[in-house]
Amino acid sequence: MAAIAIVIVSHSKQLALGVRELAAQMVQGQVPIAVAAGIEDSENPLGTDPIQVYEAITSVFSDDGVLVLMDLGSALLSAEMAIEFLSEAQQKKVYLCEAPLVEGASAAVVAAAAGRDIHQVMAEARGALLAKATQLGVVTRPLSVVTPITTNVESPTREIRLIVSNRLGLHARPAAQFVATAARFQSQILVRNLTRNTELVRGDSINQVTTLGVRQGHELLITATGSDADEALAALQGLFANNFGEDNVTLNSPPAHHEVTPTTHGELSGIAASAGVAIAPVVHYQPTHVSITEYHVNDPDAEWQRLQAAINTARQEIQAVFSQASLQIGDAEAAIFDAQLLFLEDPVLLSAAHQRILDNHINAEAAWQAVVNDVATSYRALEDSYLQERVDDVVDVGQRVLRLLAGNAAANLHLKSPAILVATDLTPSDTAGLDPTKVLGICTTSGSATSHSAIIARTLGIPAVLGVDAQVLHLADGTLMALDGESGKAWVEPESHILDLLAAKQSAWQTAQQEARATAHQPAITRDGRQVSVFANIGSISSDVQVAVASGAEGVGLLRTEFLYLNRTSAPTEEEQLEVYQAIAQVLDNRPLIIRTLDVGGDKPLPYIKVGLPEANPFLGWRGIRFCLDRPEFFKTQLRAILRAGVGHQIQIMLPMIATVTEVRAAKVILGEVQAELNQAGIAFDAAMKVGIMVEVPSAVAIADQLAAEVDFFSIGTNDLSQYVMASDRTNPRVANLVDALHPAILRMVQQTVQAAHAAGISVGLCGELAADTLATPILLGLGLDELSVNPQSIPGVKQAIARLSIVESEAIAASALQQDSAEYVRELISTLVTPTA
Repeated sequence: MAAIAIVIVSHSKQLALGVRELAAQMVQGQVPIAVAAGIEDSENPLGTDPIQVYEAITSVFSDDGVLVLMDLGSALLSAEMAIEFLSEAQQKKVYLCEAPLVEGASAAVVAAAAGRDIHQVMAEARGALLAKATQLGVVTRPLSVVTPITTNVESPTREIRLIVSNRLGLHARPAAQFVATAARFQSQILVRNLTRNTELVRGDSINQVTTLGVRQGHELLITATGSDADEALAALQGLFANNFGEDNVTLNSPPAHHEVTPTTHGELSGIAASAGVAIAPVVHYQPTHVSITEYHVNDPDAEWQRLQAAINTARQEIQAVFSQASLQIGDAEAAIFDAQLLFLEDPVLLSAAHQRILDNHINAEAAWQAVVNDVATSYRALEDSYLQERVDDVVDVGQRVLRLLAGNAAANLHLKSPAILVATDLTPSDTAGLDPTKVLGICTTSGSATSHSAIIARTLGIPAVLGVDAQVLHLADGTLMALDGESGKAWVEPESHILDLLAAKQSAWQTAQQEARATAHQPAITRDGRQVSVFANIGSISSDVQVAVASGAEGVGLLRTEFLYLNRTSAPTEEEQLEVYQAIAQVLDNRPLIIRTLDVGGDKPLPYIKVGLPEANPFLGWRGIRFCLDRPEFFKTQLRAILRAGVGHQIQIMLPMIATVTEVRAAKVILGEVQAELNQAGIAFDAAMKVGIMVEVPSAVAIADQLAAEVDFFSIGTNDLSQYVMASDRTNPRVANLVDALHPAILRMVQQTVQAAHAAGISVGLCGELAADTLATPILLGLGLDELSVNPQSIPGVKQAIARLSIVESEAIAASALQQDSAEYVRELISTLVTPTA
């Protein structure tokens, strides 16, 4: 048994003593634990002393190793200094560990008590937060935290199934007892939570056992392989029979099946993600998750070739998905698959997988899964929930490669009859492959209205309600469900009067869609004669702009130029950009074209630009105009191309992410330099091109009067503005309901911006998703917006909504909306006040 010792270094003596008490209880004092915390100052007791740390280390010193855990700041410096006081031989036995103090100490003592060596103890300490994160749904459990045990394949394998009766399940101390018991035997102990359908994990790893999330009533499968398998299982069974020494709590048998308990009369509430009504039987969709087993390979080069072949095939599949999605939903939405292609080409990721195969002689599946998990974990560790969408893409492409390595066919959902799809979540690939004639609606227990899957569902015209109660997953296939993607509500076996109301709404919606398409090419004029421009948001050269014109767009209010810079190894040249801008302007046939300058950096990094360390909060980081001003060579090239493309066309420049007047002036200085250079070179350009800004940062709203004096127009980006104003990430299901652009706080920001713009005599548009929400149209008209820019598919509906309103009634509705205290009340107000007019 290894005699590993633990030293806890903290600024607070009380904290350190508490951590030591918790850790000691988990192993019944089997592991030496010393404390070095606080300083001898009654008035300011918080601090650390290197001499005290040195004394703590020497008091428990062991040739098997001493693990030192520290909190932040000077604790690390004190520990480093303390090691310098030790002899050279002792220094080699002391290890400073960055693991979290409380969780790390708990995991370390259990591993030490189980006889692990110092490196294995450190690995357990470092992985300690994964257990907590997994149970909270923040991070997926890694495949392996410690080195697998090698067992004799000819040894017998025994298994038992046990029901956990502890009131709190396998919480810290019972889990520690389980691990300590498993570690006493030579056999390899594996355990699986059958109730949660987890994978088998090592029974001698505290982190892996904890990630099983074992609660009272859960059934576990425990296997033992080795010469003492029967004895090991008997010992473990004894722990369960004795309730791990805790008070016996009677456990009621779990019900044979689960019933959904709706809120009222079968009604379920969720997030409104894609408008429309669907009424159909439920069909559950459970994407096939490829489980892998790690094994030793004799020819790592051949294994690396296997992985490369699978990646190449995956690339071809994703390109096919992209092509199909482009035709079905447009290039802008389909561009989300560009990120997956970039993921497959990431040299750092590929190098890591290659290295794992070569160094560890493991199979391609295990190496690939490990690096995918590392990438996903690194995104989550940034503590920016926006990156949850990136994690979805990572998992999506990761599973695709694993499926190809396993030789499994692609899982396609083939419905015999129309249905509403019920699932935990859908990946972008899942959603892009749906047939709208068979999948009439989507109902999931997770996701957000701005997730990639939700965007695709909207573009496909499939009504969707996300984030409903997880009990919906227990509905039997064939159960009748109705959902309203506009209100975010669903009904299980709805009563007849609910069905009648929804059927009427569905019929009215379909009729409105048909009428809207018929009048899409007419100007959008209110009943009292006010014309409002309806433009398109596009993100490509081909299908987007063509669909926009075909849908009745009067111009492009937002051309996202990022598509020019992504999925390549270097920035596009001036000539490449000029060709694209001219081609789009040509299709628009002299309609206005507003080109947003490059909005990358932070949350949308370019693969060929080194940005240093990852940003903890990319949405608050180096992006948009901040990036362009720091990289004037990129900015100037783009400005030259835009100015040159403006000859003979109605092109305007729009600057993103403006937060200060200084940024606008700095951009205008660079623009002036570019114009002077073009003049000097005798190159034709539009010298009178208008310059506007995106208003998407609260500071821009606060100083909108000052900014209006600097530019020719405003365009409000409510997607970013909403989450900045509400301090809530629109992709985080826990707070996504707060990020509703109809919240009065956001509407007042829009009002303030419009007033400042009009006072300065400039126009103001809105290009966020709110513009496409016809429920919001009366408010936006009432607030005085001159232009709405929406995705091409929404243009007919928005134009029709404008034609049915008058400015007088819209102003009254907007005034009332600004006085409400929630987005929900605003929606109720609109539904009450707006009467459709033929």
